Amino acid sequence: MLKASYNEHYIEAGLDEVGRGCLAGPVVAAAVILPKGYEHPGLNDSKQLSRTQRDRLRLDIERDALAWAVAEVSNQEIDRINILKASFLAMHRALDTIMAADGVKPEHLLVDGNRFTPYPMIPHTCIIKGDAKFLPIAAASILAKCYRDDLMERLGVLFPQYGWARNAGYPTPVHRKAIQEHGPCEWHRMSFRLI
Repeated sequence: MLKASYNEHYIEAGLDEVGRGCLAGPVVAAAVILPKGYEHPGLNDSKQLSRTQRDRLRLDIERDALAWAVAEVSNQEIDRINILKASFLAMHRALDTIMAADGVKPEHLLVDGNRFTPYPMIPHTCIIKGDAKFLPIAAASILAKCYRDDLMERLGVLFPQYGWARNAGYPTPVHRKAIQEHGPCEWHRMSFRLI
């Protein structure tokens, strides 16, 4: 059972990213603030859920969350600053959106993983496999994954040769073979080993 909070005395935002290991497309992150004591029987790490389950949960999260935002960092930016910095930047951009909006602001950040570039004025805790331990991080993982999968599916219509509707830009044998045969396109991360 996933926990609702790390420290119940603070308003916490869960942060997670998806697409770090992909060869194409942006890295996407989400930030989610859930109500105190929030419960949802189906909410889990996005990797443990089917596409249909994630799509249903996405609607629940967007409806129930006190605040949420999704942000991306493009493949060109990834090539310029590296994927680790880009992942943190995507999380910061999601937080920027929440901080700029009227409404609830986080007092503490729960970050999936073992490293994070501190966000100004808000303390954070890094949690390895946090998306399988805390509901706010699981919620962020679902929003980020749904957003990115939808984006890669749309791009897959424009670039069908890479199979992005099925592999979402990850380095599958089909994707690598397509790069070998057709070359990369403007959505590929040229700083990555593509073949």
